[in-house]
Amino acid sequence: MNLSEHRSKELLAQYGIPIPAGRFAETAQEAEARCREIDAKKYVVKAQIAAGGRGLAGGIRFAATPSAVRAEADAMIGKPLVTEQTGPVGQIVKGVYVEAAVDASQSYYVALLLDPETARPVLLASLEGGVEFEKSAANNPGIVRRLLLGGTSVKEITSFLSDLGLPDAEGAAGLIVKMEEAFVANDMLLAEINPLVAAPGGWLAVDAKVSLDGNAMFRHPELEALVEDQNLSPAEKVAQENEINLVKLDGNIGVVVNGAGLGLVTNDMLTKAGGVPANFMDIRTTATSFHISRGVQLLLEDPNVTIILVNVHGGGMTVCDTVAEGIAFAYSKAQRSVPIVARFAGQSADWAHKILSDRMLPVEKAANMTNAIERAVAKATGEAKR
Repeated sequence: MNLSEHRSKELLAQYGIPIPAGRFAETAQEAEARCREIDAKKYVVKAQIAAGGRGLAGGIRFAATPSAVRAEADAMIGKPLVTEQTGPVGQIVKGVYVEAAVDASQSYYVALLLDPETARPVLLASLEGGVEFEKSAANNPGIVRRLLLGGTSVKEITSFLSDLGLPDAEGAAGLIVKMEEAFVANDMLLAEINPLVAAPGGWLAVDAKVSLDGNAMFRHPELEALVEDQNLSPAEKVAQENEINLVKLDGNIGVVVNGAGLGLVTNDMLTKAGGVPANFMDIRTTATSFHISRGVQLLLEDPNVTIILVNVHGGGMTVCDTVAEGIAFAYSKAQRSVPIVARFAGQSADWAHKILSDRMLPVEKAANMTNAIERAVAKATGEAKR
């Protein structure tokens, strides 16, 4: 769950991470009024969406006066903003964050991610931050250094940052410690500060992005207000309410999987095989068959979906027959019967296939993941040619 910039900063600031003075506004008039509360010589008006890449897409603009702030806000609020991370449809800008502009001769990059091998936070740091960071890092991965955290002392972090060449490494290490505290306490998947700048009073997080682990939200009812403004589509909101992580895409193959990693691999394999996924779906471990049914219904209600690929590995808290029951229930209520290619593996796999067959669903059983991908793409391509 990606938070918008002002929500990300609000959360990080609670742990003592310095941020520029800023105000959120939902209208152009409010933006003008709120910026008058900020003691600054120049302002920056930032579109608030739950995706990055705003700077290169015109979503971050500078203004010298309150009336100019109003004009820039009016040009953005209520309109779609398309960035490299939003997809072609973009996201509607529901508000702007007006902030004191910060002059910086040098921008830096720091981020915490969850290391998949150790389940510990890992620090990424670079001397080259700013709007071009991702492009620079892609062209030259060597500009990013990595340090595994979790029990790491301030002295070790300071040494790492000093070796990197960061000025005031000790001060920056103190900021990293606060980031780690926020990261762990809130079950974050990403905490990113870009750019990080050295201001006269110390380090300053000029921009920030936080992604929370949706599977852990049951532990954080206090964060519900923060995730309400994720700019989700109606279908994605319904999915969130039903223990499903869903991202709408542009293809015609509806994808049902359990696990974010399995979802990413499935979509990558579909794309490589010539198919186009209609969505990314992750059935959370807490989902019941009724939750799963609602998620499948969302796919059946999408007129672009001509085939549904089920790729499920049963085990732990989600067994295959629970998923199959959810699918069968969704089809019993649906207005159309979309063909299914189903690959079940792990706990209760055979029973899951039997459930779909016994309920007379239009299902083709796949022997393995590769077979499932091939058959789904073949069916989707054939359907598209009709």
